[in-house]
Amino acid sequence: MWFVPGETFFGYSEASQHYLEHYGKPIAFYSDKHGIFRVNQPQSLGLGKELTQFGRAMQELDIQIICANTPQAKGRVERAVQTLQDRLVKELRLRGICDMETGNAYLPEFRDDYNWRFAVTPRSNHNAHRPLLPHDDLDHIFTLQVTRTLSKNLTVQYNKVFYQIQANRPA
Repeated sequence: MWFVPGETFFGYSEASQHYLEHYGKPIAFYSDKHGIFRVNQPQSLGLGKELTQFGRAMQELDIQIICANTPQAKGRVERAVQTLQDRLVKELRLRGICDMETGNAYLPEFRDDYNWRFAVTPRSNHNAHRPLLPHDDLDHIFTLQVTRTLSKNLTVQYNKVFYQIQANRPA
């Protein structure tokens, strides 16, 4: 749990970075089929290799994204979110918390209480999180990254602007 300004790649990146720094890397990330987690456009190239920015970041961290495929799985995700949102909103209101910074400071207390009340004991107590490795530079991984091709005259176009690489060598 983490409050962010919006449901965007950067919001999910911020929340994920806090989680990864605290718990380590999970084997998989279970989600719905939101466009942040997978490419949903039918006009995609159909090569099966398209990744969203969040998908690319998870791939770099060797974390599999599993999207809920059945109505039962989707319902399970949505019910958990609705329950959390209902209880969390009420707790925030009771405490007079109305900004993200104070809300994020309160989240560990809320999570511990919520888990104490509603958590189910797992069949195995094995922790499948892996530690972050020295080359797992989260500040770099959770950046917007776009691949472009450099032309023969050393120019690249991004966001309708051409950039030219200056070289100090003969052609």
